[in-house]
Amino acid sequence: MNDPDSLTNPRQQPGHNLGEVSVSELAQAIKRTLEGSFDRVRVRGEISGFKRATSGHLYMMLKDENAAIKAVCWRTTAIRLGMAPEDGMEVIVTGRLTSYAERSEYQLVIERIELAGIGALLKMIEERRKKLAAEGLFEPSRKRKLPVLPAVIGVVTSPTGAVIRDILHRISDRFPRRVLVWPVLVQGEDAARQVAAAIRGFNALSPDGAVPRPDLLIVARGGGSIEDLMPFNEEIVVRAAAESAIPLISAVGHETDTTLIDFASDRRAPTPTAAAEMAVPVRADLLNETGHCAQRLFAALTRSMNEWRLTIEGLGRGLPDPVRLLQERTQQLDQCAERWLHLPQTMFARRRDFVANLAARLKTPAEQIAAAGAALNLEAVHLKTAIRHAVERQDRALERASAGFTPRTVTSLIERQAHALESLGRLLESYSYDQVLKRGFALVRNAAGEPVLAATAVPVGERLRLQFHDGEVGVTAAGQPVSAPKRGSGATKTAPDQGSLL
Repeated sequence: MNDPDSLTNPRQQPGHNLGEVSVSELAQAIKRTLEGSFDRVRVRGEISGFKRATSGHLYMMLKDENAAIKAVCWRTTAIRLGMAPEDGMEVIVTGRLTSYAERSEYQLVIERIELAGIGALLKMIEERRKKLAAEGLFEPSRKRKLPVLPAVIGVVTSPTGAVIRDILHRISDRFPRRVLVWPVLVQGEDAARQVAAAIRGFNALSPDGAVPRPDLLIVARGGGSIEDLMPFNEEIVVRAAAESAIPLISAVGHETDTTLIDFASDRRAPTPTAAAEMAVPVRADLLNETGHCAQRLFAALTRSMNEWRLTIEGLGRGLPDPVRLLQERTQQLDQCAERWLHLPQTMFARRRDFVANLAARLKTPAEQIAAAGAALNLEAVHLKTAIRHAVERQDRALERASAGFTPRTVTSLIERQAHALESLGRLLESYSYDQVLKRGFALVRNAAGEPVLAATAVPVGERLRLQFHDGEVGVTAAGQPVSAPKRGSGATKTAPDQGSLL
């Protein structure tokens, strides 16, 4: 290790053995010492305080139970990472140690991140799988059937790898179709975002646009380690695959590799080449199958026509001779024509017989008068008999009613009725207003002779007529009416010399 004093120009001061250095010189010496001694290190720890800056750099702390160290991952390195760091993730980072002079801090510059053991990575993937499965993203009912012969196939993969060449070559050999490639990263931190954006981008295309909307999607990548395949285990990619309205085939890794996008896709292919074979059928096989179907259809049609011909021939043998049918119908026509010729005479004869029958049933006026007279005499006899019987019933009823009456009972009944009549007459006479007038009251009438029932109805100066029991007197209303005294007061008492109305 170089001595910092040998890299500076110390200025000796009297009485001191150490030379002077500036803060920057000291910081640079420390930086060189750290970078020279820890040029490449592998550190295992737990990520804490993870933060992604707007510039794309990643900042975090690596800690264990006794210590912590700051770490940074520059943007150019972050985009090549095979995983997305998260808080609480135990990782092994590879990088170099350096210092940050402005804050007098040292930090680890990360060049690579890997999970601390395959078991931890698989555990994280399994937990994510259970979470997404609980949301129903892997339900079999969500999966759609692949189109038999898609017109346009969309492929999401790297444009420079061998995967796209294998897919294009296989599709061209089996059944040439139009293929649209959406180039994406298939490894590194930004790969998951690009793959999800490509799936959603294909779904957003219009079927009638300049770039046609694919009928089938293939998301493909070649083999690799579990860290290399991590973008296809990211939640954003799985959700994009589950939301895709276009049927999707996942072909990530080799046959033994399984990623979470395989569960969300409509069909999983063991290899990208197998995905191309699932996408389109073999044209020759399809032509052979079509020809075979055409042959079967022609044979079935021929067999059906033969069966119908035999059926028609059998039905024809059961039909009568057409010539004989025509002869019979001709004879029937001759008979109808003959009946038609004689129809007027027959019709008139029937009408004549009908009229003669009616005439025979008619009676002469004398016969009708004689019949009516006989009926009238019969009714008269019946009426006399009915009157005689009614009179006899009334006589018997009168005899029964008069049997209970005697001269004494009749006289008593007449006296009681006369007494009751006399009592009613006296009561009626007492209710007459003439008797009321005789007790000192008067009846007030207006000029029209109508009774006046209230003082408020009499205006000042109106001519009135007062009727007493022995005559009438004319008066004129001279003042306003006086309200009647309240009930129960002394003014309502009857004067000693005035009688009661009742």
